[in-house]
Amino acid sequence: MIPIRTSMRGHRGFKMALAMSLALGLSAVAAGCGGGTPPAPTSRVERGMVATKVSASGALAAVTSQNLAFPKGAQLTEVNVKVGDRVQPGQVLAKEDDFAFRQTLNQQQSQLDQQQALLDKISGSPQVKGAEASLDQAKKILDATKENVDEQIKLDENAVDRARKQLDFDQHAADMARKAMIEACGKKAASEMPEDGSTDPSTKPSKSAKPSAPSGGGGLLGLGGDSGFGSGGSNALNGMTGQQDPCEKAKQAYLEAQRQAIASKTAFEKAKHQKDVDETQGRISIERAKQEVVSAQNQLDLAENDKPADTDAQAALVASARAAVALAQKDVDNAVLYAPVAGTVSAINGAVGEFVGAGGGTSAKAPGTNAAIPGVGAAATSDASSSSVTGAPSATRPGGGAFIVLNDVNSFQVVVPFEESDAAKVKPGQKVQVSFDAIPDLTREGTVLSIAPSGTAISGVTNYYATVLLTQTDDRLKSGQTAEAGVLVNSLENVLVVPNAAVVRQGGRSFVNAPGPDGKPIQIPFQPGAVGDDTTQVLSGLREGQEILLPQAQVQGTPSQGGGGRGGG
Repeated sequence: MIPIRTSMRGHRGFKMALAMSLALGLSAVAAGCGGGTPPAPTSRVERGMVATKVSASGALAAVTSQNLAFPKGAQLTEVNVKVGDRVQPGQVLAKEDDFAFRQTLNQQQSQLDQQQALLDKISGSPQVKGAEASLDQAKKILDATKENVDEQIKLDENAVDRARKQLDFDQHAADMARKAMIEACGKKAASEMPEDGSTDPSTKPSKSAKPSAPSGGGGLLGLGGDSGFGSGGSNALNGMTGQQDPCEKAKQAYLEAQRQAIASKTAFEKAKHQKDVDETQGRISIERAKQEVVSAQNQLDLAENDKPADTDAQAALVASARAAVALAQKDVDNAVLYAPVAGTVSAINGAVGEFVGAGGGTSAKAPGTNAAIPGVGAAATSDASSSSVTGAPSATRPGGGAFIVLNDVNSFQVVVPFEESDAAKVKPGQKVQVSFDAIPDLTREGTVLSIAPSGTAISGVTNYYATVLLTQTDDRLKSGQTAEAGVLVNSLENVLVVPNAAVVRQGGRSFVNAPGPDGKPIQIPFQPGAVGDDTTQVLSGLREGQEILLPQAQVQGTPSQGGGGRGGG
């Protein structure tokens, strides 16, 4: 019988080659039950991959999943999609009756209009403007009062100055008249004249006065009736003769000058007094005008302080009413349910005419993604026991408490729980081979996206969920299908390998059986490297393409799992 030789392409190639060798070997055994021993199956030393995997079962899930519902419950009036429909972002999915929402919106809008009207009234109040006008007027009056007082003081100062000048002039004239009188009458006669210009004879009586003449009559020129032969008598005589005595004339001039000086002094004193009075009255007028300005300013400050506070308080009420209107408008808008993303409708829980409740509840998200952990596989038992309480997805109610569930069926991921010993080996970025129970001939490549940092108890065993993102897809894949994920936790590629089943280990050494020159197997020692689930790395002792024998136990009995038949040959 012709020996069977198989070629190995990595560990999966070896499995296929081994299966073919077993099938042919069994056929040969069946065909030669009465004949000789069939030849042992063979393989070759080839380049391949040494890999170690950890595997777990999980469920296929869409990469993106959206649970949709109305924020507030009401009666359904439209359901515009069916399960399996493909929808686009913004597409209307369903509507509910918005009558109650619109009535609430109208009420809130009325409240807003009322509060806005009150705010406009406060903002447009003339109180502040009136106070500002009063203050401006008071300031103008103060300025005018100051100008008037300044002008009056200037007039008074001018009058005082003129009076002073007049007094100085008249006083100088009196002094000159006195000098003239002394020259005309002598010092003795001049000393008898009052220095203040008084004409009363009792003011300063003449020291040489003599008794009055018997003829009677007052003294001449009002000089106290002095009619003796002194100067007074001389004046009288001169008067009788029609000539005036120069002394008397000088005295009269002096008296007139003195009276004028006294009058000028009186006018000067009066001007000074009037200036003082006007200054006092001016200060009083200015202070009164200032008080009016202060009062007007106080009124303005009071109005300005009250108005901002009143305005702010009313503005706050307007803002509150506006927020209530926005919320009511949002309720009206939310009575129409739109598709937030593109996807496929995977569940609908409601029909037209039914009352749907407000959306609520949360979904357990898979590690590193927005997709929910599906309640199938190893977690099915615990999920099913709590579905009636939590509203989780179940066979009778897909989507749980959600009204509509959208999935993205163009990309899938596998969410699988690993036992803690295996989970310790799983890391993001590792390659994964995924197979599907419903599609036995389909295997797809994937990558570990993330692994949960905390464990979940499943059937009393701590497991850690991992998310595997498929890098290859297929039209036959559907969300929820059971999948087997094998994570390559260790791998060496493009190295010389031999099947684990062909390796014989004795006394700490490793051998393979190869066909000898006489057809009998011979043992060839080699130095192994990394050992994977299906293959062992060859570091030295064997050459690429060298033929080796597989153990006969593989065809004589039931193949054992995990490297059964080691030590045969």
